[in-house]
Amino acid sequence: MSSRMARAAGAALAVVISLAVAGCGGEGDGSEKKTDLDAPKGSAAPRSAGTPTGAPEPRPSTTIGELKGPDGIVVTLHSAVRDKGGFLTVDGTVTNRGGKPFTSLTWRSKETELKSQSSVSGASLIDQAGKKRYLVLRDTDGECLCTTGLVNIRPNESRALFAQFPAPPDEVKDVDFQLPTMPSVRIKISG
Repeated sequence: MSSRMARAAGAALAVVISLAVAGCGGEGDGSEKKTDLDAPKGSAAPRSAGTPTGAPEPRPSTTIGELKGPDGIVVTLHSAVRDKGGFLTVDGTVTNRGGKPFTSLTWRSKETELKSQSSVSGASLIDQAGKKRYLVLRDTDGECLCTTGLVNIRPNESRALFAQFPAPPDEVKDVDFQLPTMPSVRIKISG
């Protein structure tokens, strides 16, 4: 290859590299910059640079029910939403207001096939009028469609929880939410 061709190839390569760097690096007019509002619905928005990774998640302000159990454990329920697919999802927060770490072993169901031992798989919904009990759904691998890994919740720590159930009939507007070892609470269904 002649030196003239080598210089031309080098110049072409430099132009390609500079175009690539210019296309990736600058903010230009800002139209290509993504914001948290551009994140797809249902996906977690990225943390901003100023938010420490260990910062607690913001807590929902709505409370539809609260269960208080032994040793200062409090479960605050935020929503019970019926979806069009025939499911009902209950979302909440578990808070350890006691003095020692908590693991939710007593909240699991009695099934021997269930993989996670620290979950809310023993939760249920009771339709008093219809005299029916709804249990937490399972996937094909034997896992509950619920929060798992609720181990070593330290004093003054809160963690999000959820459980998904088959939805009661549309005319059912209130159900009792139950967790083993805790008193039940009546909650209103939305959706």
